[in-house]
Amino acid sequence: MPTGRVWPQDSDAIQTQVFTGLVQTYVRHNARASNLLVDAFPATTEELLPQWEATLGLPDPCAGLAPTIQLRRAQVLTRFVSNGGQSVNYFIQKAATLGYAISITQFAPFRFGQSTFGTPMYAPSWAFAWQVNAPTFSIKNFQFGIDGFGEPFSYWSNNVLQCELQSCAPAHTTLNFSYS
Repeated sequence: MPTGRVWPQDSDAIQTQVFTGLVQTYVRHNARASNLLVDAFPATTEELLPQWEATLGLPDPCAGLAPTIQLRRAQVLTRFVSNGGQSVNYFIQKAATLGYAISITQFAPFRFGQSTFGTPMYAPSWAFAWQVNAPTFSIKNFQFGIDGFGEPFSYWSNNVLQCELQSCAPAHTTLNFSYS
C-alpha cells in the first residue's frame, strides 16, 4: 500500500483487512488471465480443450470412449494446423503431429519397357493405391505436466492414425495400412 497517514500499516486496521480480503480475488484473476495465454493455443490447452474440440468437430469415435488428454490435444492440434494436401510429406507430417512415425509406399502399374526386372506386375488400378507403414504398436507414454490425474501410464493403439488419415485421404485413392 502507499505510505502516509491515510494508509495505515497496522494489520488490525479495517482498511488493511479489506485490502487483504480483496487481494485474493486480484491474485486469482491475474492467475486466470495468465492461464488464458496457455489455453489460447491447442497444444497446451487445458480448460478450453472442450471448446477447441467442439470448434473442430471433435471428439470423434476414432479416439475411443475415454481418450487421454494427450491424445485429445494431439487430435485438436492436427485438425487445427491441417491445411489440406495430397503429398506424401503432408500425410507423414499429419501423422507426426498425432504422435506416429510412419512411412508411405506408393504403387505404380507395371509397364513393359519402363518397369525394371523383378518389379511387381501391378494392375492399372494400383496407380491410385498407397500404403501407410507404421509399427504394430505405437506406444504412448504418460507425460508428467501434460497428462492428467487418473490417465494410464501407457497405451497403444493405431485407431486414431487410421481414422484421421482415412478421413483426409483423396477420394479417388485406396488407402492401405501395413503394420510391422
